[in-house]
Amino acid sequence: MPCLDEAAALPWVLARVPAGWRAIVVDNGSTDGSAELARSLGATVVHEPRRGFGAACHAGLTAADADVVCFCDCDGSLDPRDLEPFVRDVAAGRTDLVLGRRRPQARGTWPAHARAGNLALARMLRRRTGLRLHDLGPLRAARRADLLALALTDRRSGYPLQMVVRAADAGWRVEERDVPYLPRTGKSKVTGTWRGTWQAVRDMRAVLAEPPGTGAHARREGSNR
Repeated sequence: MPCLDEAAALPWVLARVPAGWRAIVVDNGSTDGSAELARSLGATVVHEPRRGFGAACHAGLTAADADVVCFCDCDGSLDPRDLEPFVRDVAAGRTDLVLGRRRPQARGTWPAHARAGNLALARMLRRRTGLRLHDLGPLRAARRADLLALALTDRRSGYPLQMVVRAADAGWRVEERDVPYLPRTGKSKVTGTWRGTWQAVRDMRAVLAEPPGTGAHARREGSNR
């Protein structure tokens, strides 16, 4: 769970982590006491000094020790309980990577500029990989060892996209499932402004420009697109 000043949302988010799961909160330079609060609520806290969404996500991935790992924002917009069927299907070998397609539950939950950027990226992703996805949201699950073998290098906004691109290149079975998208607590650090949104788009365009075969891909036997 990448975290940057999410103290207001953390109690709600961590209370919804399924029983028996280990919550890893990666503090990415918070100044509002998020790290201390997360630790007091039972989460494992990892500090990632290098600022960037990808840097925080990858720090959490390397700190995890479970066979199947999940990603979820700490801003209260997504419910960790929605990850349970994702994990069941990955663990059972029915799929390799499951992504949550965000379905807004209230007006204004997903600003127009953020929707536009997401739509543009989904179209570019389809041209690059053939995957017919609608969203590149942060709620997702896959096997930890396979994710590490993808050799992801982006440490900014392109990290989630690079994961999908390299998974597709490796022949992974990638699926998309609808999940409720709730009003977030606070302002988004990535898509809270037009400038932030299009900076993220530029980061992701660089990922899409990578030639197929970049990195050490983990190819799943029997996988197909």
